[in-house]
Amino acid sequence: MLLPFFHNKFSEAGVDEAGRGCFAGPVFAAAVILPKNFYHPALNDSKQLNKEERELLRPIIEQESISYAVAKVDNDEIDRINILQASFKAMHMALGKLSCKPELLLIDGNCFKNYKDYPHRCVIRGDGMYSSIAAASVLAKTYRDDYMQKLHKKYKMYAWHTNKGYGSLEHRAAIEIYGLCKYHRKSFNILSAKLYEPEVEEEEYNI
Repeated sequence: MLLPFFHNKFSEAGVDEAGRGCFAGPVFAAAVILPKNFYHPALNDSKQLNKEERELLRPIIEQESISYAVAKVDNDEIDRINILQASFKAMHMALGKLSCKPELLLIDGNCFKNYKDYPHRCVIRGDGMYSSIAAASVLAKTYRDDYMQKLHKKYKMYAWHTNKGYGSLEHRAAIEIYGLCKYHRKSFNILSAKLYEPEVEEEEYNI
């Protein structure tokens, strides 16, 4: 069961990203401030939810949150500053768009680049521990999936409607045939489909 908050007095913003390990498309980040009494039985780490569950939760999170924001950093910027810095930048952009200033940031993961003078706490696998981080993971994931679905309409050969830009066997095989397009991350080490071995990260793009 998710914990409703880390500190019962501070206003907390949960922050998470989606698409960090993808071969193509932007990295998205979301920041969410939930009421202390927010509860939904289906809320969980977005990777543990199916497509229908995430789409059910998204409007609920948006309607019931005190404030939420989503931001993205495109593949060109990822290539310029690297994916870690791009993830931090997307998180900072989302935080900057919040209508309310939180008193504490709960960051999914083991590291974060300070944002202004906001105190923060990094939580490994925090999207499966705290409601606000789980909510941020759902928004980041669904917004990014929608974006990749739109790109798929122009680049159907890469099957981004199913793999969302991750390095699936089908995606790698398409790259071998058609090469990279303008939305691919050129700085990533994209191996041949013949050398491909499935990784745990595959669960990210199962829908």
